[in-house]
Amino acid sequence: MAIHPIEFRYGTPEMKQVFSEEHRFRCIIDAEIALAKAEGALGMIPQKDAEIIAKKAHDASLERSKEIEDEIHHDMMAVVRAVSEVCGDAGRWIHYGATSNDILDTATGLQLRDALIILEEKLKKLLEVLLNRAEETKFLVCIGRTHGQHGVPTTYGLRFAIWASEIGRHIERLGQMRPRVCVGQLTGAVGTQAALGEKGIEIQEEMMKFLKISSVDVSNQIIQRDRYAEYFCFLANVATTLDKIGVEIRSLQRTEIGEVEEAFAARQVGSSTMPHKRNPIKSEQVCGLARIIRSSVEPAFQNNTLWDERDLTNSSPERILFPEATILADHILKNMISVLEGLNLKEDRIKENLSMLHGINMAESIMIELTKKGMGRQEAHEIIREKSMEALETKEPLSALLSRTPEVTGIIPAQEIEKLLSPGSYIGTSVRQVEKVTGKLRSLYL
Repeated sequence: MAIHPIEFRYGTPEMKQVFSEEHRFRCIIDAEIALAKAEGALGMIPQKDAEIIAKKAHDASLERSKEIEDEIHHDMMAVVRAVSEVCGDAGRWIHYGATSNDILDTATGLQLRDALIILEEKLKKLLEVLLNRAEETKFLVCIGRTHGQHGVPTTYGLRFAIWASEIGRHIERLGQMRPRVCVGQLTGAVGTQAALGEKGIEIQEEMMKFLKISSVDVSNQIIQRDRYAEYFCFLANVATTLDKIGVEIRSLQRTEIGEVEEAFAARQVGSSTMPHKRNPIKSEQVCGLARIIRSSVEPAFQNNTLWDERDLTNSSPERILFPEATILADHILKNMISVLEGLNLKEDRIKENLSMLHGINMAESIMIELTKKGMGRQEAHEIIREKSMEALETKEPLSALLSRTPEVTGIIPAQEIEKLLSPGSYIGTSVRQVEKVTGKLRSLYL
């Protein structure tokens, strides 16, 4: 019986597989195999037994492990027994010198390694989409807004480039975080490696080399959860960027603005009662699920404040936090890629909104020019402010009002006023910025 929406509504098959019960079981066995191989290589256990364990351990089944757990009520020891059963006499060395979390936390490191590969691929795909859209629209002038009100012009290319730059930073963070998060340990009951003797540090390092993940420098019974807190902060940060993009798309798709629109299939239904509706439902889903992903951060931080060398309060929340937050983050990345690939830009409405205020949104350009040509900046600001308010009230073009204002025409000829009030002439270095960002990010990540 499916209960959680991840089971039937959200998530990609590839990320669900990483956090499946079967894959977790296989990661645990991989950790046990690596432990035996390291101990065999360093003479802690017979080399031939380590080879048998490496060959036979994956014959153990999750079903058998569950049967044993039902009897002994200890999940890790159940796996140890299930693996020992299939390894014959060599099974006596399974889990030798380890405590449960040496294996369980190392298995988590393997799962996070796999998850980050998937997340990085999708982040790079999203980056590529954003860079393509930025290049396509670097000359597409639109109204910029501050406080929800019309400001001076900007371009859609600059908007896409800003989002791309943010995704680029997330890719950079992922790479920096990977060796701190994809990590394993072999430190024993309280971190002293007492059961491993003098070769404990070397065995731990050798074990992680086999697994191709980082090794802790020092720990107690568990890997310290500041590492995982960083991971959940990363997921929350990515989710918030996607949330921000989704909010902007939803706002720009408002009927009153209508500059963009999510792709809408031929037979798609927008409302059960209003047949005309075309709603930004994918962006809304991204924004909604981002709230759940961000909610993982607080318990992730609390999981680092355990009693003494460890307690069990981190275990139960982590069983939920890791799969839920990661699967949902992957899901909304997939959604946002789809939204941005299919996003329809309505250039007629973009142009219409750009001229909505009869030119007063271009008032700054006149003020700057007056100041450059000798008028005091504050005087210029007041003259243009008054004329802008008059244009707003009378709905007369600002150019017409300024052409009848001697203080202005005495400095700027009427024909030059028209040119200064043209939105396309007041986008500064936005095209160059887009080209700089796209060139940089393509060379770094694509």
